[in-house]
Amino acid sequence: MQIIVLPTPEELDRQAAGMMAEAIRRRKDAVVGLSTGRTTGDIHRAFVRLARETGLDCSEVTFFGQDEVAGVPREYAGACYTMLMNEIIGPLGIPEDRFLMLPVESDDFDRDCRAFVDELDRRGGVDFLFLGLGENGHLGFNQPGSPFGAGARLSVMYPELEERIRRETGTPADKPLGGVTLGLADIMHARKIVLAAKGLSKAAIVRKMIEGPVTEDVPASVLQLHPDCTVLLDGDAASRLESCH
Repeated sequence: MQIIVLPTPEELDRQAAGMMAEAIRRRKDAVVGLSTGRTTGDIHRAFVRLARETGLDCSEVTFFGQDEVAGVPREYAGACYTMLMNEIIGPLGIPEDRFLMLPVESDDFDRDCRAFVDELDRRGGVDFLFLGLGENGHLGFNQPGSPFGAGARLSVMYPELEERIRRETGTPADKPLGGVTLGLADIMHARKIVLAAKGLSKAAIVRKMIEGPVTEDVPASVLQLHPDCTVLLDGDAASRLESCH
């Protein structure tokens, strides 16, 4: 695991965008996984700027979202599909057949999640996976306690997020909501992983992820075992690391 601390969030965004661009330059038909959230939105926008400035050819790249909210319309502003469309897919003009998302509705999530992973494999497997870090150590919808060996599946979301989504979408309490997600085993099969974390609110979990034991109580700690994982941090997120003092 390589740790890179950047002086400012803006420099982190540029570094992350450059790493994604380099993966695409190395393989023009790369399979690139994206995450959504407060950290990654600015990185996506930095990547779009970089791609436009340098004329980066993304025409053969397959982009995919590593997780999605299940049980809400794709058009909901908080749906991963909509966020990725607005932040990166639409601005770059990526065609629909090169943007893959997990299902939001299904009569058999296990089957459809397997089909999603099979399609990624058919396209050559995941070359580059970009991850955000949840404040409890989750990756995607792999919450604390998720088995390291788990594959793509319908999982739970943490209560605060579920409450907000129900409020914003008007989803009644009797309609189940969840999160479909690549499993930790799927994540670990990516050839290159880059994880970003910014801000003091992430400092405690960053320390647990990097300097604590590898444990299912902190799902992101499994990245300590990945052969090619880079962690990008701003100064605030890195402030509690012993190795940085």
